Amino acid sequence: MRDHVIPHPKMHQEESAAMTYNSASASEEQRFDNLKYRSNPGLASSSDAAPISSHGVANAASQAVRDAVQKNSAWVRPLRQEIAQVIVGQERLIERLLVGLLANGHILLEGVPGLAKTLCLKTLASSVALRFKRLQFTPDMLPADIVGTMIFNPQDGNFRTKHGPIFSNLILADEINRAPAKVQSALLEAMQEQQVTIGDETYGLPNPFLVLATQNPLEHEGTYPLPEAQVDRFMMKVVISYPTRVEERAILDAMATTEPSLSVRPIVSREQILSARHVVNNIYVDDKIKDYIVDLVLATRPPIAASLNLNGYIQYGASPRATINLTLAARATAFLNGRHYVTPHDVKSIALDVLRHRVTVSYEAEAANVTSEDIIRKILDTLPVP
Repeated sequence: MRDHVIPHPKMHQEESAAMTYNSASASEEQRFDNLKYRSNPGLASSSDAAPISSHGVANAASQAVRDAVQKNSAWVRPLRQEIAQVIVGQERLIERLLVGLLANGHILLEGVPGLAKTLCLKTLASSVALRFKRLQFTPDMLPADIVGTMIFNPQDGNFRTKHGPIFSNLILADEINRAPAKVQSALLEAMQEQQVTIGDETYGLPNPFLVLATQNPLEHEGTYPLPEAQVDRFMMKVVISYPTRVEERAILDAMATTEPSLSVRPIVSREQILSARHVVNNIYVDDKIKDYIVDLVLATRPPIAASLNLNGYIQYGASPRATINLTLAARATAFLNGRHYVTPHDVKSIALDVLRHRVTVSYEAEAANVTSEDIIRKILDTLPVP
């Protein structure tokens, strides 16, 4: 860049010319900068490419994600309002169901009878334009009742495949712990690989595919505990509590009739859900928050748990699947709140539901009445937040 001409008291005659020259020079330099930044990247080689600021590119990408979140999350508020017409309270449960829908994660609901677990899942399925099937698990169920089977056709002497109810977008597995282990294991391939095998053929399941399961923690007679391999495939285990007094009164006013209003209208389509999932994948997670997520999961394992005085209480810690699901759930939480970035609060608010079924306590912990939730809460309170 050329040196500016400094006016001198004796240069009265040259002052006007100097200012004109400097103005022309500045105009030429500005025009040159504009040409540099408007150059076509496709035509420029790597050696003479336009010097674009990395900070400017980051701002543009951040603005694009912000706009995409605002555009693709427009259905979130109307969907919550539609569900609230049937479900009184349970905002936390509804948010967790939406997180699972956005993050492509299966959800296990646990609570005493009568807390609207099944009604909430049916209401969610009715408010989205997706195919929905309800499976009532019983001790006499067979795997073919879920995935389908081969049926012999005597007219042509061939077998034909009959698909089971698993070939749907939303599956309500009601009282999943009442089915025997062989039936529960039939869900493993479907939940993890989104495919099932019938005979010699493998069939893909529709997208999106989500399993929403419920179980009753009170009754143990006639139930089969879920195997650890299947429990780990649920992104979250949500424990439902009793409603408050105000919510209980609202439930009385709405449901104490022989003909309660339980109908809702579809709010969101399949294409909108898939578009929202793509936006969720692009939500920004800072490196410090990524390290915080890893520290949370590692704190459930013996080497680091010993430094938190938890080594004697933890038998098995969370697997790397917990790290993945915690990141996805935090991104989905940020999306539901209309943000294009993840905050530490997003991670802490969802961590208990993601980790509670992945931490196995020892006999010493059971003897001391220490649960996995107590361990996770201590980890959340102890580890420094970025």
